Amino acid sequence: MQLEFECSNVNKWKEALASYEACVESLNKPNLISLDDYYRKELPSLIHQRNPNPHINTTELSKLVRWKLTRGKWRPRLLVFVSSLDDSSVKSASEKAFKSLPDLTKAVSELTVLKGVGPATASAVLAAYAPDLAPFMSDEVCFCSFSFKFTLLYSLFIYFYLTFVNGMEGYGGSTWPL
Repeated sequence: MQLEFECSNVNKWKEALASYEACVESLNKPNLISLDDYYRKELPSLIHQRNPNPHINTTELSKLVRWKLTRGKWRPRLLVFVSSLDDSSVKSASEKAFKSLPDLTKAVSELTVLKGVGPATASAVLAAYAPDLAPFMSDEVCFCSFSFKFTLLYSLFIYFYLTFVNGMEGYGGSTWPL
């Protein structure tokens, strides 16, 4: 299904969202379906079970990064960096990030102190916890969401990510799994 980003027809957006799982299956990428189920269904529940101090651990972050890399551009060094992080660092950074919400700048900054975690991965972590506040912004979404093309520099990525999120205010608590 093709949908123009500027489309304001809510039913078309709901239809596009309903076709998400079929689109994921059509990619024919090994393990993507199980990783996607983990990211969208299991991980949010695991995080919320840890209230009042929600966090993720290294194993969960590594699996999230495998999900992100499998669905997008493969960057194997990121997985090596993330897998080598110690649990206490990941727990501390993610706790601080979740507590920083709804301040996206601070929340992203709390996670990007971890080696191998850039703004896109940070947004995926935040979206797993609070998709109504922090949608996942993959490189691919960034490229198709703006009317101009830009070189993806991670210093600029945060700006574009936050600009996009601020522009989504008023669309309600919909999950943006793209």
